[in-house]
Amino acid sequence: MEFIDQLNRTVKLLKIPQRIISLVPSQTELLVDLGLRNRIVGVTKFCIHPENLKDEKTIVGGTKNVNFDKIKLLQPDIIICNKEENTKEMVQDLEKIAPVWISDIENIPDTLAVISAFGEIFKVEMEASKLISKINAEVENHREFIQPLSYKKVLYLIWQNPYMAAGRGTFIDCLLQENKFDNIYSKNQPRYPEVKTADFINADLILLSTEPYPFKEKDVAVFRNKFNTEVKLVDGEFFSWYGSRLTEAFSYFKTLHNV
Repeated sequence: MEFIDQLNRTVKLLKIPQRIISLVPSQTELLVDLGLRNRIVGVTKFCIHPENLKDEKTIVGGTKNVNFDKIKLLQPDIIICNKEENTKEMVQDLEKIAPVWISDIENIPDTLAVISAFGEIFKVEMEASKLISKINAEVENHREFIQPLSYKKVLYLIWQNPYMAAGRGTFIDCLLQENKFDNIYSKNQPRYPEVKTADFINADLILLSTEPYPFKEKDVAVFRNKFNTEVKLVDGEFFSWYGSRLTEAFSYFKTLHNV
């Protein structure tokens, strides 16, 4: 069997995969929600959803560094990676162990394509189709909700010291657009630029993400006093975890709008 991943690589499989290693937290969650929990044998230390999954599975490392010996011992049929989360060098070494399928996600259609691909690869097409339908319904409902609202110039912070923001071509930027949050850095490269002081002042709204830097409520008051603008703490998982998390994300997004 041959499949094409999102980097247009041909991934050859000898059989329907029964032993899966996932090196991307959001994709691990997606695999579980597709009914594949029992087939997952290895995950990263960051695969925190579902909450007790790590107690059942072998932790093979993080998203940037893994224990290749542990992975070999697990005898995976397939390893699931992501272009941004996992390094090219890591993937090259992983391919010596098992077939590697790589996602490359910038927007909602990319996410739906991953769900569809997993349905085909793991023969769970019905579960994938139901999930895609549910996400499409959530998206359409949210677009109706957001249609009468005005745009706001937004700065979405992901890091401190130095301050860094989500920029163009990121999944975060896509979801900001879905919320009529006009990302100040949507036209800039790199994908995660360092923030200029002037842009704090230019923003109508500053969003402090809970990941990867763990901004907290106490930071909100600091930013409000410093820049005299609207500041909100937001759940970073809803803005950056693609996959089945989208079934819950849009209900959360509604809470961020003052309506």
